[in-house]
Amino acid sequence: MTTLIILTAIGLSCLFAEILGFKKFLHVLVLAGLVGALITTVLDWGTNAPYFNDMVLMDNFSLAFTGLLIILSLLWFIMSPVFFEEPSSKTDHYALIIFALVGAQLMASFSNMLILFLGIEILSICLYVLAGSRKSNLASNEAALKYFLLGAFATGFLLFGIALIYGATGSFNIQQISAYFLENSSQPSSLALAGTLLILTAMAFKISAVPFHFWAPDVYQGSPTVVTAFMSTVVKTAAFAAMFRLFQDAFQSIFSVWENTIWVIVVATILLGNVTAVFQTNFKRMLAYSSIAHAGYMLMSVLAITPGSSSALFFYTAAYSLSSITAFAVLLLLSRKSGDESIGVFRGMARSNPFLAGITIVAMLSLAGIPPLAGFFAKYYIFSATMQAGYTSLVLVAILGSLIGVFYYFRVIIALFDKETDQTSIESSVSFNALLLITALAAVALGLAPGLIAGII
Repeated sequence: MTTLIILTAIGLSCLFAEILGFKKFLHVLVLAGLVGALITTVLDWGTNAPYFNDMVLMDNFSLAFTGLLIILSLLWFIMSPVFFEEPSSKTDHYALIIFALVGAQLMASFSNMLILFLGIEILSICLYVLAGSRKSNLASNEAALKYFLLGAFATGFLLFGIALIYGATGSFNIQQISAYFLENSSQPSSLALAGTLLILTAMAFKISAVPFHFWAPDVYQGSPTVVTAFMSTVVKTAAFAAMFRLFQDAFQSIFSVWENTIWVIVVATILLGNVTAVFQTNFKRMLAYSSIAHAGYMLMSVLAITPGSSSALFFYTAAYSLSSITAFAVLLLLSRKSGDESIGVFRGMARSNPFLAGITIVAMLSLAGIPPLAGFFAKYYIFSATMQAGYTSLVLVAILGSLIGVFYYFRVIIALFDKETDQTSIESSVSFNALLLITALAAVALGLAPGLIAGII
């Protein structure tokens, strides 16, 4: 609980930084606050304590994902000092990111539907603004508008679904909802079933699963690269933590109602995401469709009701997020110099920038699931848990999707060794190089020693 208070206090401090005259110390304050929040998260490990009249639950599941969200945010802040260069919006950007993190923590820690809704909306409203933060850029404005309109539409589904669930069960508490479904598992009310499917629709939008994925490519491409990196890592991790907790804890008793629906969504998401990514020439758009495909893999953990499914999801989100931050960080350096965000910007980089090329190779191989990197074991744990749950055909589809994914990831790697393109050397700060090295080494370390975090929850 202390973690949530610290993060909220940091966000409020960012709002008043300009008025109180400590704006120039804001970066250090935010980083120090995040480190403090991470320490309190570690100290709370094993407490399993409810707060706010049992509306928030700090168990090992929520603490593990909260710790991961904070670590990803720390890495993101090291990556994105360029995002805070404009003096007129510096404090606003800090506040929006921190409050988005507050919403993300609530999504990982809720035990009441109202807290889930608040967490999603706190996170979403911040992202609507961040997506359009390049005010003079039409693509950024378009991204913000599309994200806002579709997000508001999905929120309607979520609220309607929660209202129907409350009407049927008389409670917003997920444990009491679970008890209702358990008592009425043979014949639950049509009101509750409709509410469950409406909530599934809303959550599918939040994780950009097919057929609710249409916003993702345009928003990823139009938003500033650093904001896209935040969406692809912190936001996706929080969304899957929320969806996993919701369906495993509240709706597990009516598994047969939503099983086939999620099965179809997983298959469509994996295949459409990977196949469409093959035809993309813009790197951010390719990563957007890649993100859709990875959402399909992560969604398999919701179907796999086995003891290891939560650990598999945690490992996957960690491995995927580390590699995504690495890929977006390299793109940020290249696009700032050339103004180009296509895959062609990577051509010839192996000769002119061998360090960046090596980092990019690690990120692409990990995202593709090539051993011995973290992405391989992420898929192994997810596929293994799904196999144990009896979904062999689904795993075969996921393997086919992974094979398709190898093509477009290796296309980036091949572009690095293009001998016909000359690039000038690209310089970056020591902290930026350290970030790239840390994330790449983490992907290697988690691949060589997956037990470092596997089985933590």
